[in-house]
Amino acid sequence: MAASRNKLKAAPRTEFGSRTSRRLRRSGQVPGVVYSGGEEARPFQVGERDLRTILLSGHALFDLEIDGGGKAVPVVIKEQQLHPVRGNVEHIDLQQVRLDEKIQAEVPIELSGAEEAPGSKEGGVLEHITREITVEALPTDIPEQIVVDVSFMEVNDTIQLSALTAPEGAEFVADDPEEVTVATLTPPRLEKELEEIEEEAALVGEEGEEEAVEGEEVPEGEEAPEGEGEEAAEGGEPAEGSEE
Repeated sequence: MAASRNKLKAAPRTEFGSRTSRRLRRSGQVPGVVYSGGEEARPFQVGERDLRTILLSGHALFDLEIDGGGKAVPVVIKEQQLHPVRGNVEHIDLQQVRLDEKIQAEVPIELSGAEEAPGSKEGGVLEHITREITVEALPTDIPEQIVVDVSFMEVNDTIQLSALTAPEGAEFVADDPEEVTVATLTPPRLEKELEEIEEEAALVGEEGEEEAVEGEEVPEGEEAPEGEGEEAAEGGEPAEGSEE
């Protein structure tokens, strides 16, 4: 089994701090830490290209070998920090696992047959709601991905997690599978109605602005003097210089 797993070769890391990490990244290295139950966490650094190759393989389980002379240990990804713009890995945490103990891991969900779905052909909108799900299994049984067939979906159809079958040796981890929506296919009119609502809201906003502008054209303050003059003519005190 071990021979079929990918191996990531890394070097031990002895210097720490944000400045050191930036220097490592500039030199094409990614800092990381591997955790193991009951043992001290081990920091390491690994080539960015080597790490990318492992990640692109899609395998949840692989071997980590630090410093060449050490024994390779089976690990899974615990957490990875990505650059907010470029998207490349800036730091990675790995978890050493035992092959005879079940673990939980996040597995991506992929949709298959979207273009063939009758609802899509009618102009419906297919939405991928849940993109990954927690799976519990032995490390060797963690799937690379969960493929969901949506080629049968009609307009107004919904696929819940409860309708899916977990891969052999694995089970989905969810409080209520009935409440986990994987995909929906909504009618095209809903999207059109949303656009109409947005257009109406924009028109209402424009009308409000026009009313405000019209109100500004004839300010109440400018009419006041005329009213005061009329009140004076009707019996108020005469203006200076006027004949009684």
